[in-house]
This record gives sequence, C-alpha cells and structure tokens, in this order.
Amino acid sequence: MCNSIGFEIEYLIFAPNLKIIKMSGIRTFTMLKPDAVEKGHVGAILEQIASAGFRIVAMKLTQMTQTDAETFYAVHKERPFFGELVEYMTRGPIVAAILEKENAVEDFRTLIGATNPEDAAEGTIRKLYAASIGENAVHGSDSDENAQIEGAFHFAGREMF
Repeated sequence: MCNSIGFEIEYLIFAPNLKIIKMSGIRTFTMLKPDAVEKGHVGAILEQIASAGFRIVAMKLTQMTQTDAETFYAVHKERPFFGELVEYMTRGPIVAAILEKENAVEDFRTLIGATNPEDAAEGTIRKLYAASIGENAVHGSDSDENAQIEGAFHFAGREMF
C-alpha cells in the first residue's frame, strides 16, 4: 500500500485461511553524511549496503540547508549538541537513499553499527568509515515510522522506484 506521497509503508498478504497478515518494515532511510562524502567513501559504503542485500529504491546527492537540518533533527533541538549537528550536516553534500529489504530498519541498524565507532562491531559501516561519535559517516532510521517520515522529507513519491 502507498500513502499519499507514494512511500510504501506496508504490504497486505492474504493467507490461505483468508486472514490478512500485515508485513511492514521493508524500507528504511539512510544518509551518507558530509564526512563520508568528503573522504570519498560513498562507493565503498554503497557497495557494503548492496552486498548486505539492500536494494536502493531512491538516491540523490544533495546538500541540506540550515532550515533542512534544523527541521530534520528537530527532535534534538533541546540537546546541547544540536547546533554542532546542524553545522556538521550543512557543511557539505550528503547522499540520501531509501533502501528496501525485509526487516530493513533492524538489518540496516546492524549493518551500520553503534553510533560511537569505538563501540561498533568489526566490519560495520561506522567501524570502517566513521571518525568519531560526532562524525559517524551514516544515518539510519531507528523505526519503521521514522523511516517513512525521513524518506518523505528527502524524496517525492515520483522519485522512488
């Protein structure tokens, strides 16, 4: 099913006994952050994402304005790091993408690793490419609901395949 912006949020499957089973979580949102783009890690990170079985259904190189970053990260507005986060996210281009795979949010969070690269598991994106907790290379949605919201923030329905 698609909502008004065309972001696929769930599938409905009819089981043999005619009950409707809901399957959600096939899409997630990610951003390759300015530090990853600046250091030339985009290709390697995208390869790791594809090798993990994700299909890219939308992707673009873009740059967030101050208003974009303040809006996107509004949940952190009262946190002491908010200003630094906005400055970091607006300092250069990002790669925004919507990824598709069963159990997308959870599997992608595992693939990217802990926010602090020192705590991230070996082989995860953040362990390989992040410099610090502040410059951690990649964003991954933390829930199906946030994946929908974040994807809609960056992409119009006609931009997703």
